[in-house]
Amino acid sequence: MTKLGLYAVAIALSGCGLIDSDITNFDLTLPDKAFSVDASGWQVNQSQADTFLATDCSGAPTVCMTAATSACPMNCTGSCSPTTSTCELGLDVGLYQMIDLITEKPELKEINDRAVIEVEIDAVSYAVTANTLNVETPEMRVYVAPMSIMDPSDPMAKHIGTIAPVAAGATVALRDMTFTADGRAALIATMSAYKSPFNIIIGSQIVLASGDMVPTGRLDALVQIRAHAGL
Repeated sequence: MTKLGLYAVAIALSGCGLIDSDITNFDLTLPDKAFSVDASGWQVNQSQADTFLATDCSGAPTVCMTAATSACPMNCTGSCSPTTSTCELGLDVGLYQMIDLITEKPELKEINDRAVIEVEIDAVSYAVTANTLNVETPEMRVYVAPMSIMDPSDPMAKHIGTIAPVAAGATVALRDMTFTADGRAALIATMSAYKSPFNIIIGSQIVLASGDMVPTGRLDALVQIRAHAGL
């Protein structure tokens, strides 16, 4: 498109109040995405967990994998500790929220003849707004993935950043996520193909060993993506 044509499109869109008159720079900040880690979802019984965590696996490491369901019926993984030769229980965290840029940023409908847009990420931030968990969280990983992918361990889920551990009962004011080496580029590529909805996924695992208390409580957090784009 010629400069004159771009100028005409810019005037038309600004007249609708949707995209800034500078068509090379419009806001792509998304609504906050909420995530909750609720310990009740694992349905772990303390006495059953104690029995499992005291299981000797020195002669048969695979026993922990098969016996894990006795302590935790869902979203858990059993493994044999190489240091204590007793079973450990991994409580899996896999949370996701879908992002549909066309729906959440309706001004993009005005440029839907374009296959991609040029995106710049200003920041990806997170906050912990409420927390009654009785254990510290491990480091949590942030992924982007196609809409059909909801599991952080799926090969198509791209690890873009990390969230630092959160102390038991602590809240966290809004702060920036730490990007991986290629995380910013992966998020830019995903958002540039703006017609394709995608998922933001939070993945982690809380590991319990012999003597540990079963987690209780709930952590509520949000992830905020601030970006801008042009044609």
